Amino acid sequence: MPHYDNLPIYKSSFDLCVYFEKIVKNFDRYHKYAIGTDLKNKSRQIALQIIRTNISKIKTNNIQEIIIQIEELKLLVRLCKKINGFSNKNSYSYSSKLITQLEQQANNWLLCSQMREQTEQPRITNET
Repeated sequence: MPHYDNLPIYKSSFDLCVYFEKIVKNFDRYHKYAIGTDLKNKSRQIALQIIRTNISKIKTNNIQEIIIQIEELKLLVRLCKKINGFSNKNSYSYSSKLITQLEQQANNWLLCSQMREQTEQPRITNET
C-alpha cells in the first residue's frame, strides 16, 4: 500500500478531485469543456504533487509549489462562480471550504517541514 494514503492532505486533495469530477458533469456544455476541464486538471495536479512531495527528501520547495497550485485553483473556482459556471449555488461554497481546508493543511505541512529541515542541518562549531 502506498505510504501517502494515510496523509490527511492527500485525502483532502482526493476528495476535491472526486467532487470536481461529480459537479463538472452538471455544467453546461461550454463551461464543462472550458473551465470544468481546468478545475479537474488543476485538482489532479495538486494530488499528484502531494504524492511527489511525500516521496521527496527535501519537501519545502515542493510544498510551496502545492500552495501555488492551490492559489491557482482558488482563482479558477472564483472565476467559475463569477461566470455562473456552477449549476448548484452550494457548489461554490462547498468547493471553497474544501480548498481552504487543503490550503491550511499545506501551510501546516510547510511549517513542519521547515522546522524539520532546520533541525536536521549540521551545526558548525569552532573547535580548534
